[in-house]
Amino acid sequence: MFGYYLITILLLGTGSLINRNKQIRILLLLLFLSTQTAVAFYGFIHLNTSELDGNFYYDPLGVLFLFVLTILSYTTIFHSYLYLQNRKDSSRNQSIYFAALIILIAAMTCVYLAATIGIMWVVIEATTLSVAVLIYHERTHLTLEATWKYVFICSIGITFAFVGIVFLSKALQEANSVNLSFSDIPGHLQNVNTFWLKLAFIFLVVGFSTKMGLFPMQTIAVDAHTVAPPPISAFISTTLMNVGFIAIFRTYSIMSHTSILPWMNQILLWCGFLSIFVSAVYIIKVNHLKRMFAYSSLEHMGLAAIGLASGGIGYFAAILHMVLHSFVKASIFYQIDQIHRVFKTYIISKTGGYFSKNLAGALVMLLVFVSITAIPPSGMFVSELLIFLSLFESQHLIFFVLILILLTMIMWALGKNIFSMLFLPSDEPAGNVVKINPWESSTQFFLLAAAIYLGLNPPAVFVQLINDSIMLLPK
Repeated sequence: MFGYYLITILLLGTGSLINRNKQIRILLLLLFLSTQTAVAFYGFIHLNTSELDGNFYYDPLGVLFLFVLTILSYTTIFHSYLYLQNRKDSSRNQSIYFAALIILIAAMTCVYLAATIGIMWVVIEATTLSVAVLIYHERTHLTLEATWKYVFICSIGITFAFVGIVFLSKALQEANSVNLSFSDIPGHLQNVNTFWLKLAFIFLVVGFSTKMGLFPMQTIAVDAHTVAPPPISAFISTTLMNVGFIAIFRTYSIMSHTSILPWMNQILLWCGFLSIFVSAVYIIKVNHLKRMFAYSSLEHMGLAAIGLASGGIGYFAAILHMVLHSFVKASIFYQIDQIHRVFKTYIISKTGGYFSKNLAGALVMLLVFVSITAIPPSGMFVSELLIFLSLFESQHLIFFVLILILLTMIMWALGKNIFSMLFLPSDEPAGNVVKINPWESSTQFFLLAAAIYLGLNPPAVFVQLINDSIMLLPK
């Protein structure tokens, strides 16, 4: 099945690139979404089976994130279509955009299902190249600078990850193993030199943090958010960060039963805390809407890393938090495109009175504030509560208090900026306001409702997928 998927994606991507007809473009996108949906359901039905000589594996964690990616593929393609139509982009530019988007989604699918660390490393680099095309879509000096910076830093990051794989291979050689599959590695790491394992882990975490947007490699994700089309910002902040998370999670998992586990937990704990600290510092003073929510993503990646480092219920909470964050943050960036069309700017101080200009969109932003700051009934309230519970149980009380203070500061800053945009008067004359069709906000209401439902009343199959994903981690 997966081989047919890759062949189909190659054909659809090529067709999208050379096609200039609007109707055919829509048909190709519908065929792609059907193919993406089919592979997600196939993976769920065939859980714990491998394909293509064991290079890809339908494990619970990969399939879970694959469903998140598939759902957001529908909404991102829909909002991309609206974005391109409103910009009146040429047929050529639309063809390049959708071809790159198809390849990006396929590359992320391969990352989620990769069964070996080598395959995962290769397809992560493919996500860099495809998303770079999309970041540069508007063809300005700022997008060119951000694109080159993104490619350059991600390439450095992927080089760090490669060095980490080399060190891991060195450790495996001591155990007379050359197999780099995630299922085989843990059995050969019990009696190897921990020096190589520590080097491997630190290089892999730093390398993969370029995708997760985690400290210390968070800057490129923020810059990419600022200039990328809003639907692509939604992907960078959700499914692409999930790529980084799953890479770090798998790295952590294969070494979790070795003696360096406490050391790994300290590394992730400090990365998570510093991510939240940097996020708080910048959100307080930021005046750019997309950058503000880019730093919000940094905060939530920090929380996920802390959940993973704390262990116990934190494992479950970290995965749950990533899923809920994906739905909430995607809805934010879809709505930001509408805000930009209304106010012609991303500068927060130049906006105001959004309720009187776009009622449906303003309601979305009100729900966004409740959801992203984890105020009940936000589903993220549940995941953050579980993360703090894991922090408390692991006796990291100082981190517990400091993170609560930082999150309070972030909540205040987000509330100040969002409420000023919603309620304060605007300098924009009423007659110049672009009218937004309320139906454009329907996807955001759906995603926000899904995040609430999955947090407060998760289906048994959803809980089971997460539990199966963390089954082999130390209790």
